[in-house]
Amino acid sequence: MLQSPNEDRQVTTSQKTLPRTAPPALRGGGRWVAGIAVGVVVLVASYLLAVWTRTGQAVENAALRGADQVAAQDAVEAGETLGAITLVSLIGAMILVAVIALLRRRLDLAVAAVGVIVLGQVLTQALKRFILPRPDLVEVAGDYSHNSFPSGHTTIAVTVLFALFLVVPYRFRGVLMFFLCPWAMSIGAYTVTAKWHRFSDTAGAVAIALICACLASWWLARRGEVLRYGGPALPGRVALVVVIAVFSAVALAVGAFLWAAGLARGVDFTVADQVWEYNAYLGANALAAAVAGTCTLLFWGLWHRREIT
Repeated sequence: MLQSPNEDRQVTTSQKTLPRTAPPALRGGGRWVAGIAVGVVVLVASYLLAVWTRTGQAVENAALRGADQVAAQDAVEAGETLGAITLVSLIGAMILVAVIALLRRRLDLAVAAVGVIVLGQVLTQALKRFILPRPDLVEVAGDYSHNSFPSGHTTIAVTVLFALFLVVPYRFRGVLMFFLCPWAMSIGAYTVTAKWHRFSDTAGAVAIALICACLASWWLARRGEVLRYGGPALPGRVALVVVIAVFSAVALAVGAFLWAAGLARGVDFTVADQVWEYNAYLGANALAAAVAGTCTLLFWGLWHRREIT
């Protein structure tokens, strides 16, 4: 039976206005709790092993002395890069994070992402200044005796990275990680090069950033704001993950080998020795970059094929 033009138009209109079914929200928070647990383990282990053992203090102090052998240009570059992280730049980063979230019309997302940065600094400064002591287990003098666990600069770098990760749309995450992940990894290594921090300080800072970011993710998930991504796989993003993973694994292996070699030979790291001090520095530098890269990949993996509504 033939339809009139009006009937034809009505069918077409009704077809165009059929509502699209939104994917169900993923309210489970188990993965974020697991991420928080990993962060707590890294934080506690790095503090107990490096700060509360004579061997840990001796090796890390030797690494600081070994940093004196770094080329002048490298030391200047490290200092300038770290010097760019100021209160003004931190506030600017928080404003940028909030603006991106608000442009997406998501006040709760702005609160969660900015909260990652603020909570990271609150925890870092409270732990370093008031809660976590540094016992005198080896004889040192000057800057080697003060408590610097955890690193505030590393916390800022990684929490800013994680906060931006939360607020940018899914399709832009790969671009964000391409530019900011190497920067965050280098900040941890630069703190050792500039003798601002020990390796354990950077490990503790990265752990705090992971805890804060997973806590914010858990809160968003419990609110029903996390959905499963249904789009195609992105080969470029996979390649970037592989590159970061390989670099982190190699850095971890090199750093662990340099430290283990001295410990296996029974080297007394409290005694001045330029060769072993420089090896300790290279190991600390590599381990700092490796831990930052590994924890960043872990947080990225927890958000694999998941996006904000």
